[in-house]
Amino acid sequence: MSGNLATVSYIGATILFILSLGGLSNPETSRRGNLYGMIGMTIAVLATVFGPRVTAAGYPWIIGAMVVGGAVGLYAAKVVKMTQMPELVALMHSLVGLAACLVGFASYIDTSHPLVGAEKTIHELEIYIGILIGAVTFSGSLIAFGKLNGKIGGSPMLLPGRHWMNLAGLLVVIYFGREFINAPSIEAGMTPLIVMTVIALLFGIHMVMAIGGADMPVVVSMLNSYSGWAAAATGFMLSNDLLIVVGALVGSSGAILSYIMCRAMNRNFISVIAGGFGTGGGTPAAKGDAAQPAGEVVPVSATETAELLKDSKSVIIVPGYGMAVAQAQHTVYEITRHLREKGVNVRFGIHPVAGRMPGHMNVLLAEAKVPYDIVMEMDELNDDFPTTDVAIVIGANDIVNPAAQDDPTSPIAGMPVLEVWKAKTSIVMKRSMASGYAGVDNPLFYKENNRMLFGDAKKMLDEVLVALKA
Repeated sequence: MSGNLATVSYIGATILFILSLGGLSNPETSRRGNLYGMIGMTIAVLATVFGPRVTAAGYPWIIGAMVVGGAVGLYAAKVVKMTQMPELVALMHSLVGLAACLVGFASYIDTSHPLVGAEKTIHELEIYIGILIGAVTFSGSLIAFGKLNGKIGGSPMLLPGRHWMNLAGLLVVIYFGREFINAPSIEAGMTPLIVMTVIALLFGIHMVMAIGGADMPVVVSMLNSYSGWAAAATGFMLSNDLLIVVGALVGSSGAILSYIMCRAMNRNFISVIAGGFGTGGGTPAAKGDAAQPAGEVVPVSATETAELLKDSKSVIIVPGYGMAVAQAQHTVYEITRHLREKGVNVRFGIHPVAGRMPGHMNVLLAEAKVPYDIVMEMDELNDDFPTTDVAIVIGANDIVNPAAQDDPTSPIAGMPVLEVWKAKTSIVMKRSMASGYAGVDNPLFYKENNRMLFGDAKKMLDEVLVALKA
């Protein structure tokens, strides 16, 4: 393939990637967006493999790598559950960071195209920054993977003087960057490069370890942005225009998503990076002078829940991570379909940070064939709760916590939440009275109009469905 044809292919792939992002912005066009992305990636890979920069001697290595990588991808697609998608995404981000590091070191020791003067300095700067971003992304994503799958606790690790440690690390990285650029030889430059890589790896670990469980959805989108910039840096190192563009698309979209997520939690990006919000294990994140919930919990049975739904004209369902864990989305759809056939107005309220990653609940509901037009964002539904007969919360906690509005001393004070307590009756489905991922107690459980349906969400909803059909 000639250089001109490869360039045209790259332009076509870039257009398809942009169309893919546009399609993914709406559930109804997401399938088309995915298709555009797959076609674009296929074109990009073929144009790179058969382009002028790859010789015939490299084909066996490339084919072997693609077979191994493709097999791993197919295996993961078959065995990974929907509840494990956030941790899989985090793991994929780590691989992008690792690739940026490996490409950076390979580019540095490659002497086949010697550079001099300003070109050499610019190339070495690209390598240094690329490995820096890649190392932070790699180690930070691995810690995020551990936190999301429970191997690492959700409590933030807050070391004394951690901000000064980060500042010191940054100054050391800048110093060794100067040493790296001025190194007289590759051998001399390897020492500052390795030192910087180690510091970057430690910073990635420290940064994500200091971020509490409640902020993990923001962390996932933040690492998505980092992986994009790492890919863009790799593109600069390899002089690959397509990789630069694609990396910039992913990096900027991830940054915008992180901003949206932070707004949804009444947080700013710097405070998330600074860490300290959210714990694991159901312990309060911060006690302070926060008022303790008072009142009596009123349990309800599946049969009583079904009777309340039968007598309703308007129902809002708020799904959370508990629904994903119980794999209850298909039963939720059956209940929704039954109620809608009876003339009940059923809608779903989705909080931007519900689940463990952006869009987690939307994907689960789409998998269960829930119609897109009844799945709505928090802002679209909050004003409708006062006229709603029943609001059902399935495995969610922090996103329906009235303390965010009523208790200024609460760790989640000011966070926008779904106001389910304003419905005539709210029903919260939980296994126990344990607090949510943020570790904050929820006064909703003790409201006079609230009922608690305890048990596994799938089992309880199956019983509700049977009672509805009886």
